[in-house]
Amino acid sequence: IPVIEGIRANSTGMVSVDTSKSTVADAAIRAGANMVNDVWALKKDPEMAQVIADAKVHVVLMHNDINPDYGDVVYDTIEELKKSVDNAVRMGISEELIIIDPGIGFGKNVSENLAILSRLEEYKTIGRPVLIGTSRKSTIGNVLELPVRERTYGTAATVAIAIAKNVNIVRVHDVVEMVQVCTMSDAIIRGKS
Repeated sequence: IPVIEGIRANSTGMVSVDTSKSTVADAAIRAGANMVNDVWALKKDPEMAQVIADAKVHVVLMHNDINPDYGDVVYDTIEELKKSVDNAVRMGISEELIIIDPGIGFGKNVSENLAILSRLEEYKTIGRPVLIGTSRKSTIGNVLELPVRERTYGTAATVAIAIAKNVNIVRVHDVVEMVQVCTMSDAIIRGKS
């Protein structure tokens, strides 16, 4: 909470808290957070949706599954995310405040994560902004056979491809490097300089 308060005292930018607990989300929102990233898409804490709806903050609904049995990982996760969006709206969250995340690295193996990355544009059919968080993930480590601290270039590749596939938000660790990747990718793909 002191970190959020400190950031808020010095910035008007978005401040996101990563939690699936309504008490944590409520305290973070009161401290100045204006986005809640719930890796369980409101399924773990029955009070979470009400906290978000009352505060009128953005929410990231991420796909996650403990015992997945995918036929087609992209189709299946899209269908689950559609249900999560519908559920959030039914519980009083404004659809305009909902962001979706396919959940790279959560309940998915390397080939499933790569399939999602190769078909990211399909998530746009849900009609909500798409966020991905691939930064330094184990899929990159497995493909490149590199430890966590050496995955910057692999992360850059996933970020550039995500932008080419019309993803709206990327969550990263190496901010300086990835801002350059995003800026260049946006200039090529979206004509933004």
